[in-house]
Amino acid sequence: MGKQVIIIDHPLIKRNISILRDKTTPVNQFRDTVNELSTLMAYEVTKDINVQTYEIHTPLEKTEGYFVSDQIVIIPILRAGLGILDGFLKFLHEARVGMLGLYRDHRTHEPVEYYSNIPSGIENSVVILIDPMLATGGSAIMAVDYLKKLGAKKIKFVCLIAAPEGIEAFHAKHPSVPVFTASVDRCLNHNKYILPGLGDAGDRFFGTM
Repeated sequence: MGKQVIIIDHPLIKRNISILRDKTTPVNQFRDTVNELSTLMAYEVTKDINVQTYEIHTPLEKTEGYFVSDQIVIIPILRAGLGILDGFLKFLHEARVGMLGLYRDHRTHEPVEYYSNIPSGIENSVVILIDPMLATGGSAIMAVDYLKKLGAKKIKFVCLIAAPEGIEAFHAKHPSVPVFTASVDRCLNHNKYILPGLGDAGDRFFGTM
């Protein structure tokens, strides 16, 4: 898929994706599994963030400690991206959180923006943009367009599953933004849903099927 697509391959991730795909998985288990899966993915997504040293004292002697020196902003695309947020915050205690509201027009399949609340200083931050699905790529492209206009320079896009069509469209517009995903699925159907996919992640997470 190219160096800018990072498929996070791990037995526990494969297990959790399988649970999410299963249409019989109840809402509570779906939520718990999304949370656990996003925590597992956060480890890989953040492996290149910068740390600095400081002096700490153990019960026996002084030594070097480390703190995260990058400013990190996590931005879920509403509403479905909220499902991934808690898993990342378990690791990234220092992160600030923004919100970007987009929805897909079911007639045109195009994204529509309806809300934005982004922390200041985004131009000096590592921005982790999160959304469960990368289907057509429209929402992700619109979100990155918006964040770049605000000055964001280092952006990572994280999704649970992606379609090849979405990856191609996204990187045609934003080739330097890496995509982290647990699975690249087969294709989109005529309604622009990912196959085999897991259905509508937002509806399944919030129980609004």
